[in-house]
Amino acid sequence: MPRQFRLPLTVPPRWDRESFASSPTNAEALEGLDAWPAWPDGRLALVGPAGTGKTHLARDWARRTSAVVIKAASTGVGPLDLAALRGRPLLVEDADRRTEGDLVDDETLFHLINMAGVDGGSLLLTGRLAPVAWDAGVPDLRSRLNALTVARIAEPDDVVLEAVLRRGFEAAGIRPAADLYPYLMARLPRSAPAALAAVSALDEASIQQGREVNKALALAVLDFGEAEDEEDE
Repeated sequence: MPRQFRLPLTVPPRWDRESFASSPTNAEALEGLDAWPAWPDGRLALVGPAGTGKTHLARDWARRTSAVVIKAASTGVGPLDLAALRGRPLLVEDADRRTEGDLVDDETLFHLINMAGVDGGSLLLTGRLAPVAWDAGVPDLRSRLNALTVARIAEPDDVVLEAVLRRGFEAAGIRPAADLYPYLMARLPRSAPAALAAVSALDEASIQQGREVNKALALAVLDFGEAEDEEDE
């Protein structure tokens, strides 16, 4: 088979609810977001492991509410104009990974939390950990974080894991054999990063070896601890 060639593709991410894979693992998050604008004190923390859909759901909420999107760990783009943000819906992403010198430091986060619920404003925070585990170096920030209403996303189930794989292959411009999905889901760790790493490894191997992306390639490339006795397809 001749070496395959694929043009690099950049598929714009879709943040709409229709393209989100709903399952029991994210039902609490969906319910929490849909309760807006009746969040307690106008605040909600959306938390869950990497790659489980926090950004997808948060950006969909931001689109629907015309919220200002703020990346907490951004550097060199501050400070925030807090007065201009008063009374508006706000999304602060990766609030648990902020450090001193970032756009949203402890003091700024303290003020943003206090502003929520005032003049119709609201605040959605995202993080991998629950707010009780976030650093808090400013007096009274700890109590504010501990009091936040939390909506959690759990580790992916089969529905979510398959959706992650499909989005990964789609972004890479790959149409794998249909039986590859159950094969991978039965063997991969239950995490989105592991699924995306598998997609990346198969994409690279497919291009380098000029092979189709199928079970035989997955068996040869991914370390599943199985004997390589399957016939190439």
